[in-house]
Amino acid sequence: MHNRKISVVGLGYVGLPVAVEFAKNQQVIGFDINSIRIEELKQGIERTNEVDAEDLKKANILYTCNAEDLKKADFHIIAVPTPVNKAKQPDLRPVIKASRTVGKQLKKGDIVVYESTVYPGATEEDCIPVLEQESGLIWGIDFNVGYSPERINPGDRVHTFKTITKVVSGDTPETLETVAGVYESVVTAGVHRAATIKVAEAAKVIENTQRDLNISLMNELALIFNKMNIDTRDVLAAASTKWNFLPFDPGLVGGHCIGVDPYYLTYKSATLGYTPQVILSGRSINDSMGTFIAAQTVKELIKAEKCVRGSVVTILGFTFKENVPDIRNTRVIDIYKELQTYGINVQVFDPMSDPNEIMEEYGVKLSAEDELKPAHAVLLAVPHDYFLAKDWSYLVSLLNDETGIVIDIKAKLEREDVPKGVKLWRL
Repeated sequence: MHNRKISVVGLGYVGLPVAVEFAKNQQVIGFDINSIRIEELKQGIERTNEVDAEDLKKANILYTCNAEDLKKADFHIIAVPTPVNKAKQPDLRPVIKASRTVGKQLKKGDIVVYESTVYPGATEEDCIPVLEQESGLIWGIDFNVGYSPERINPGDRVHTFKTITKVVSGDTPETLETVAGVYESVVTAGVHRAATIKVAEAAKVIENTQRDLNISLMNELALIFNKMNIDTRDVLAAASTKWNFLPFDPGLVGGHCIGVDPYYLTYKSATLGYTPQVILSGRSINDSMGTFIAAQTVKELIKAEKCVRGSVVTILGFTFKENVPDIRNTRVIDIYKELQTYGINVQVFDPMSDPNEIMEEYGVKLSAEDELKPAHAVLLAVPHDYFLAKDWSYLVSLLNDETGIVIDIKAKLEREDVPKGVKLWRL
């Protein structure tokens, strides 16, 4: 067991599960700048659905918006978002702001560990100077720093914080062992000691970059096979019978990791004089899929001899993936906006997400299920269990007639059960 007092800065999809796990053994200082979030957590309300209600109730966490409470800890875990801006460049403002907050409360002997995704070098080049400036302390003498990239997968109840091997790093061998010991106290899968902080940072960004590129290949194949009038899923089913064929599927690529992390690596690479070719090409393909799906929906409307302008299309699901309320970087918005450019009336229903949050973030008004108007096409964008638990009669009930169109992005609907007259298209 370690003897460190832990604080977690940022109680979102990443920070809260970390705080709750540590809080099973000791009191944890849980800090967030969102006062509403803090008050909800005090009441046992957890909107991300990443922590079981019973675990949350039992967790010994001091929820606070008061930064001075961080002085009670000497091991600070920073787990704030690191998004990209509209130009697809890293937005380090949240992690810099968190560094300022922690820096003001830093004491001699403290250790700060970053879990936020950054490009290699950011911890030492961008964050540590802020810690020094705000604290008046000297890095490596008065305080130390580590990096341990988050691997939280929203909605995943199998691969969790404690069951995924934790990559850890530190600025000195002693720091590394302390960081490793702290995480080993709760992570049952064990830890991997990275050679340096930069190695740990790089490992994080390439994990998701690799996945992004594999999906982009599947998406490009889907574009090609669509032109050939070949069902992509049938091709993948056949190819996957080979023992070493990698099981990736085409689809929208959003969220806070896969659709973001590669840009951190390409940005840093560009500052060093090298413009990545493969990574950016893959990103371009994945970022274009929403537009392609919208255009395909329009083509299906035309084939069915339905008037495009003024038609109604219902989108089912708005979150970035199934069975989670997380709307960060959802690419469903691309489909929504593109369909609107054709003069189509687009309505969205998602039982998992917060209508107010979607309106504030994207300016999209969610429809209640009983408010949905009969549609010429229904687009199953996010296959929540809520939708898959229903049969085809549900989808037909959302259409304005029995010759409507159903777009199944992730190919989750049974083709054998398609009602007569309904046209099914899938990616």
